[in-house]
Parts: sequence; structure tokens; C-alpha cells
Amino acid sequence: MTDPAAAAKALVETYLELSMIPDPERAAAYLAPDLALTFTGGRRFGGPADCAAFNAKRYAWVKKRFLFTDAALDPATGDVVVYNTGHLYGAWPDGTPFDGNRYVDRFVVRAGKIVRIDVWNDSAEILLDRAGLGEAPL
Repeated sequence: MTDPAAAAKALVETYLELSMIPDPERAAAYLAPDLALTFTGGRRFGGPADCAAFNAKRYAWVKKRFLFTDAALDPATGDVVVYNTGHLYGAWPDGTPFDGNRYVDRFVVRAGKIVRIDVWNDSAEILLDRAGLGEAPL
């Protein structure tokens, strides 16, 4: 018998790896048609191609360094909630490299497809600090 939490973790990590290439077409195969996808700041996107387009404006390039992927099965619904945490690294549009930009991604996996993704990271705070608008030292 397959462990639903382990299967959901593997599905999410594969989706993230495809998203980082970026290969939005192959990544989309892991998503439910009614996906709810929300980025930091409440930005809603329709799928991986929208995310790649957004990231192309914010970064020269960006990748994720996974630290942990944790999953919990909701026995009442069969949904699996998966958290993937780590650090973003890459370069800002001006070519300045960065590393250590924390992120948390939360996924809901239902019947072998990702139905919800919520994304949080430190990019906005870092950009505010670079523009001299930071309210406290990072």
C-alpha cells in the first residue's frame, strides 16, 4: 500500500524541480484544473507559466534549495498538506547575486494532483532593504 504523505511529498518536489527549470508545461501536469495559486502579497496566478513570467520580472534567475519537505494526511478528507521550506538563490535583475532568501511553500494534494499552492518568501523585504526602505536591519 502506498503512503499518501510520501507520495504527495515526492509529487510536490517533482513539481518544484520542473518549475525551477522552468518547464511550466511539464509542471502543469501535476496540477488540478481548478488550482488555487497565491504568491506572497496575495498575488493570484493561474499556473506555472504565470509564475515563471512573474519571476522573470523579479529575478534575472532564481532557484530553490530545499531544506525540508513535510507532509500530513487529513484522514477525514484524504487531502495531504505538504510544506516545502528552504532558501531561494539567484540574481536580481541588475545581476547582483543573492542567497539565503527564506521561503515556505504550502501545497494541498488531493487524488494525486496539487489543488492549492501558497508561496511566501523574503524577496519583498530584501528589495525594500536594497531600496533603503527597510524598517529594521535584515
